[in-house]
Amino acid sequence: MTPRGTRIRLAVGVWGVLVSQVFLYPGVEDIVVALGGDDTIQAGMWFLVAEFAAFVTFASVWGAVSDALGRRMPLAAVGALGGAACYLLLTAVPTVGVPFAGVIVIRLVGGAATIGAFSLSITALADLSGGHGQNMGAAGIAIGLGAALGSVLGGWLADADPLYPLFAAAVTLVAVAILFLTVTESLPDTDPLRVGDVFTRIRSRPALLVPFAFGFIDRMTAGFFALVGVFYFRETFGLDAAGAGLALAAFFVPFALLQYPAGVLSDRIGRAVPVVVGSVCYGIGIIAVGIAPVLVLAIGAMAIVGALGALVAPATMALVTDVASPETRGAALGGFNVFGSLGFLAGFLLGGSTTATAGYTAAFLVVGLSEVGIALVAARAVWRISGSDSDPGPDIDPG
Repeated sequence: MTPRGTRIRLAVGVWGVLVSQVFLYPGVEDIVVALGGDDTIQAGMWFLVAEFAAFVTFASVWGAVSDALGRRMPLAAVGALGGAACYLLLTAVPTVGVPFAGVIVIRLVGGAATIGAFSLSITALADLSGGHGQNMGAAGIAIGLGAALGSVLGGWLADADPLYPLFAAAVTLVAVAILFLTVTESLPDTDPLRVGDVFTRIRSRPALLVPFAFGFIDRMTAGFFALVGVFYFRETFGLDAAGAGLALAAFFVPFALLQYPAGVLSDRIGRAVPVVVGSVCYGIGIIAVGIAPVLVLAIGAMAIVGALGALVAPATMALVTDVASPETRGAALGGFNVFGSLGFLAGFLLGGSTTATAGYTAAFLVVGLSEVGIALVAARAVWRISGSDSDPGPDIDPG
């Protein structure tokens, strides 16, 4: 199989994992109620938090094990099948009467499995020849298109029946597992390391903390939109689950379609401008969504934010692969996903708690200014590790 064919298959796999995950977001309120929870933002918050808590715990473990074994795709397939099984278990909850605490446990197990499929498929893309920006752009467009399609179809499915998104997620992950088993791997030509040695080498590269920090904040905004954004559009503008899904798609469609060219652009001009300048503009755009007085302006702002996010995301992931050594790439990208998952958790918790106590406008301000802040604080560090000669701002110690 050609590298291009492998890149397409892996991107389709990443897309499938994201579709399965985002199926649940537009109708999360209805799904939680169907599974025995309350119709509050706090119940939805914990339903989403459980999955990402497992992402945080297991992302680097999957990556380090794949580095040590010298195989990624069989492990990714196992992760996808495990996630599918957990979604099917959730569909049985209303029948067998599992308490909502049991639902949270199933979400934890499902998250531990699914992050293997997600993280290792992105790592396999990073293993391919070609520019890191190009490969991470392929991952980015898959993530964005998966989220866009999942948000639209998930809303329609939830309006038809709250359990339909769970069935759809399970079927999608089974298909992803089968696809992964057809992929010919292209791992770096290096001697495999023991799992402990992998983590030791990762710790010896403190510069990785710079893209990890950006990954944390970027994913925090995504988690914020996945929870607070859905409630915001439904409560403020009176949308149903399908309408909220379309509002999310206004972000995810440009976010998806522009990531590949943005990744290629970062190969040509470097990572610093897309990461730093893009993050500042992205944060301002988030605030614009929260203060938009009418639906059409809020949707327009979502589209602009999606385009700006597309500028930032592939360059940030490519920065990880630039800094990491080839034999530790799996663990490095796993670490990036750990920080990203922590960011999702922060987005759920910070967004949910701020909204509950201070309202939607305050929540959008807090999250948007966080994105601006990380760009200003870490600007010089990004310029330094990306090899740019420019020096735009204050320094930080990435270690």
